[in-house]
Amino acid sequence: MDILKIRDAQDVEQAVRAAIGDGQPLEIVGHGSKRSIGQPVSTNAVLDLSALNAVTAYEPNELIITVQAGAPLADVLSLIDSRNQQFVFEPVNTAQPLGTPDVGTIGGMIAAGLAGPRRIKAGGARDHLLGAHAVSGFGDSFKAGGRVVKNVTGYDLCKLLAGSWGTLAVMTEVTLKVMPRAESERTLVLRGLDDLAANKAMTAALGSPFDVSGAAHLPGSALRTTQGALGDIAAPDQSVTLLRLEGITASVAHRAVSLAAALAAFGPTDVVEGAASSALWADIRDVTPFAARGPRALWPVWRIVCPPASGGALGQALAKGSQGEVIYDWGGGLIWAALPPSADAQALPLRKLVDAAGGHATLIRADEAVRRAVDVFHPQPAGLAALGERVRQSFDPNNILNRGRMARGPVA
Repeated sequence: MDILKIRDAQDVEQAVRAAIGDGQPLEIVGHGSKRSIGQPVSTNAVLDLSALNAVTAYEPNELIITVQAGAPLADVLSLIDSRNQQFVFEPVNTAQPLGTPDVGTIGGMIAAGLAGPRRIKAGGARDHLLGAHAVSGFGDSFKAGGRVVKNVTGYDLCKLLAGSWGTLAVMTEVTLKVMPRAESERTLVLRGLDDLAANKAMTAALGSPFDVSGAAHLPGSALRTTQGALGDIAAPDQSVTLLRLEGITASVAHRAVSLAAALAAFGPTDVVEGAASSALWADIRDVTPFAARGPRALWPVWRIVCPPASGGALGQALAKGSQGEVIYDWGGGLIWAALPPSADAQALPLRKLVDAAGGHATLIRADEAVRRAVDVFHPQPAGLAALGERVRQSFDPNNILNRGRMARGPVA
């Protein structure tokens, strides 16, 4: 395998142009922490961006940071945390579910577009991406957006890169919004609710005036062998429903009392505060009950997005029909499902249920043979798929970048 070590954007241009000339597709990687997500990429050439690891500019007072795509995410998070700031969309650390080293990069964070529990309030990665420098599949550098929130030049163009899994362009540098950390946080804990009742409780909380920033439910079966923060708050086989409040200390305390009163019909609530609360939400964000080094290590893991009101019924049907386990986030709008192993990860019955609920499902963890046998990303209706393909061809007409990562068949 040819590994092309990149030093700067000019190297990326030259590598892409050479690949076009040779008809050789390129696999785009930073440190490779997410290479096992998506259809297997068939190529012998890897474009390694790990040397593009500098923080170009960080202006805490302006709430922006500009960083090269290969910069380790953990290092950038440590830097902004030192100024009491954060990426408010809570990027998912895939090291736990995938069983890979914690070496994700900023470019991988944007390309994957996986946001955590605060997504329901703050939006996703694309909503905090202000600008990007990238190289298209033509081998040409381009810039979209800018370094200030008010600059909207090419603003929507750079948002296309979020969640594109490297199939549109090679990002070399991005500018992101950062936000101050909340002064205080509390998590209200309801115990013993079934999935449908929990769905109703989360809906009520999110529809209340108390500014809930996280709403998750873990059935007792999903917690049976879970360790860490989540394992500590519930008895075996006891479900927990978690609701997070953040902000100024006095406000959080007042809202916690008011929200508990509003949800009294669902049962009594306990309160978890400070670092213990943060640890709970980190475990939910990173799907630790389904960790690759845990008892469900061999189980495929699906990420399902659906209308929140449908989440409880869909999750129950999935768990019953597959004998699997589910976790709910985003008030029921995001379901993580770990299913017993099979040759196709139970893709057909799962997607039948998901389609009926108006959602879509992505296979996050499975071995290569399974990923070759099924569509990792949810098949799109013909019209939408054609539109997506026209967008991809406008960036990469020769299908050089991460060929086949997102689709099987003729497009791949």
